[in-house]
Amino acid sequence: MSSPTRITHFVAGAPWSGTAERTSAVFNPATGVQTGELDLASAEVVNEVVATARTAWEGWGNLSLARRSQVLFKFRELLDRDKERIAALITAEHGKVLSDALGEVLRGMEVAEFACGIPHLLKGGHTENASTSVDVYSLRQSLGVVAVISPFNFPAMVPLWFVPVALATGNAVVVKPSEKDPSATLAIAELWTEAGLPDGVLNVVNGDKEAVDALLTHEDVKAISFVGSTPIARYVYETGTRHGKRVQALGGAKNHMLVLPDADLDLAADAAVNAGFGSAGERCMAISALVAVDSIADELVAKIAERVATLKTGDGTRSCDMGPIVTAQSRDRIVGFIDEGEAAGATLVCDGRRGEYDADGGPQGEQGFFVAPTLFDHVTSDMSIYTEEIFGPVLSVLRVEGYDEGLALINANPYGNGTAIFTNDGGAARRFQHEVEVGMVGVNVPVPVPVAYYSFGGWKNSLFGDTHAHGTEGVHFYTRGKVVTQRWLDPSHGGLNLGFPQND
Repeated sequence: MSSPTRITHFVAGAPWSGTAERTSAVFNPATGVQTGELDLASAEVVNEVVATARTAWEGWGNLSLARRSQVLFKFRELLDRDKERIAALITAEHGKVLSDALGEVLRGMEVAEFACGIPHLLKGGHTENASTSVDVYSLRQSLGVVAVISPFNFPAMVPLWFVPVALATGNAVVVKPSEKDPSATLAIAELWTEAGLPDGVLNVVNGDKEAVDALLTHEDVKAISFVGSTPIARYVYETGTRHGKRVQALGGAKNHMLVLPDADLDLAADAAVNAGFGSAGERCMAISALVAVDSIADELVAKIAERVATLKTGDGTRSCDMGPIVTAQSRDRIVGFIDEGEAAGATLVCDGRRGEYDADGGPQGEQGFFVAPTLFDHVTSDMSIYTEEIFGPVLSVLRVEGYDEGLALINANPYGNGTAIFTNDGGAARRFQHEVEVGMVGVNVPVPVPVAYYSFGGWKNSLFGDTHAHGTEGVHFYTRGKVVTQRWLDPSHGGLNLGFPQND
């Protein structure tokens, strides 16, 4: 067995050359084997990286929009070139199947494509003669150094939600990826350098709470973008704003899918399986609570169970539908919730604690971190499998009498990230999208992640801060507005000048 590979920071266009005082292990979750030894940044290292970014920002922030756009277009081209390689890195450290990992990269690429339009996105407004001989115009300018703290579940897509927009608007960026799967983020950083981004404008520091706290309190870090659990999102928001920073902190979720009696139940069953068990349920937009009107619940649960029985769980590089859980600790936590749900009296229709986890004929479950798709029926709103964000392949079915009871259940939940309704009634769908207290809504779409030119983000305990990710809101988050009011003397006061007008 080969020894673990050293994984380190990416600073000023190259791997960090220092020696780390602390490290952590990176595993392949499909095998349980340690594949990497990750350098963890101390507060002193973070300070050095921020200083590097601060110096690089002075040149990058003053570079023309035309030049910045050229770098963005080139990066998009390189990301497309290397998408399979980056997907393989995701699967090796996160565990999701290769097709899902590739989809993650492609969705992130959409934001890079959106950011390529930065000359248009940064256009201001102009009012001539607002007062006599007075013109007023607006413009937006970069902040300086901004930080991105990204989660383990989307090691490529989440950094790509933020970094292209932050760079396009003229900022320098420090990314702190999850210590569980850092390699995809580091590979993307290398592509930015290859695309012509000046050294130091984008840097990656690996670390844990010490590195996060150093970013949250550093006076030269002007803004923080974070995605993770709600308790940590709240901490990031409160700590960052207390230190004078602009913060967008996207937290956890408990996403509901309401199925009405007139819905196409085969479509709804397919959607529930895809949205509940894709990426092993480790998505902040995963459907974890299926709210079924009682009259069709038995039939819908049966259809879902039939589909679950066909799914293969195993190594994401092989012929399977769902990969492992990211760590052994996460696996054990998920199994603990399944135990609690069963003890609380929910009907365990499909039990993911047992299984062969056989991807293509070879045993995969003896050492890997596996939980198979799990389906509960007759779940009530006081059970922990409903109240807690499990972040695993556990789908809970709650039964309601009708639309009003289902809507009330969803709106009573403290989270408000994503939701969906399945129905063929346009009036019901229109009413739902207006009345539901959730930031992202799908109508017969189970995972309503917006396209890049709209913004991503939830309500209630799913978002701390006023600004969502990417889209127009992302451009505004990474820039400051400025309004200029100007008046010039009438040319008749300037004396004679018979020469041809020149642009000096």
